[in-house]
Amino acid sequence: MSDNWTLLHARLHQTLRQRQLLPKQERILVALSGGQDSLCLTKLLLDLQPKWEWCLAIAHCDHRWSSDTGISAHVQQIVQFWGLPFYLKVADSLTETEAAARQWRYQALSEIAREEGFKFIVTGHTKSDRAETILYNLLRGSGADGLSSLTWHRLLTPTIRLVRPLLDVTRQETLQFCQQLELPIWFDAANDNLKYARNRIRNELIPYLRNNFNPQVEKSLAQTAELLRADAEYLENQAKQLLEQAIVPKQNKLNRFCLRKAPIALQRRALRQFLYRIIDKTPTFEQIEAIIYLIDAPNKTRTSTLPGGAIAQVEGEWIVFIQISY
Repeated sequence: MSDNWTLLHARLHQTLRQRQLLPKQERILVALSGGQDSLCLTKLLLDLQPKWEWCLAIAHCDHRWSSDTGISAHVQQIVQFWGLPFYLKVADSLTETEAAARQWRYQALSEIAREEGFKFIVTGHTKSDRAETILYNLLRGSGADGLSSLTWHRLLTPTIRLVRPLLDVTRQETLQFCQQLELPIWFDAANDNLKYARNRIRNELIPYLRNNFNPQVEKSLAQTAELLRADAEYLENQAKQLLEQAIVPKQNKLNRFCLRKAPIALQRRALRQFLYRIIDKTPTFEQIEAIIYLIDAPNKTRTSTLPGGAIAQVEGEWIVFIQISY
């Protein structure tokens, strides 16, 4: 047990118990970037390890961007000092965009977890990240699911769960923790590059909102995300039941009379779930609305806005999907 036991240690211990995020004696892979948030999380978990009897290991993902030069060696030195197993993934050629980096990291972490037998991957996302995500997705026109997308946990694969234990902790708190324990933070110059939308939200929009509208804006936005997540999960379950009632098993058609009885919110969600099955990608708002129109449209009305040459057509009480590309 660490001699430097802090209130943050106690808070995380309580969070883990209340939310049952990381079971005792599990093999846990910690994603360590070298920045303050992941460094804070790693130290907290290491200090809590005797209480929970985890088997901890560290994974680092090197994008090989110019701003990352030296970071892998820095992280490896920290891990060696702590005496933990270390796994490194290096990108071959990665486009310098937030989306590409995030997608590659989760893929790389999943590969390590699968190869080495870890059921849990933990990341250092914080309450501040949650606030930034809700603003980022709001500006992109996301619905409730997008606004609440940064959740405490979710499945990355059928057998590997991603966990974010620090969603009640702000970035200011992780910085104070690292400074108090004199942890060697890697300051990534890319975090100040304003060509990235999230950096502009973090460095410009959040401070503006804090100074001019609400000093507790991060807390308020994080609470909003938590409320929306509960609503979204309930609606998704209700939409799943609606879809099961409306669909003909093993056939690409839906009973529009069944759909017609449901509220528009459930219609949209049921159709999104159905379209995801048949086009293997998340449908756009416009594609879903085109199918919504068919619920009350005249017979033989059709839409051809779906990918892969698919057509949705009204045939009596049915919406039939034709020429679906799998």
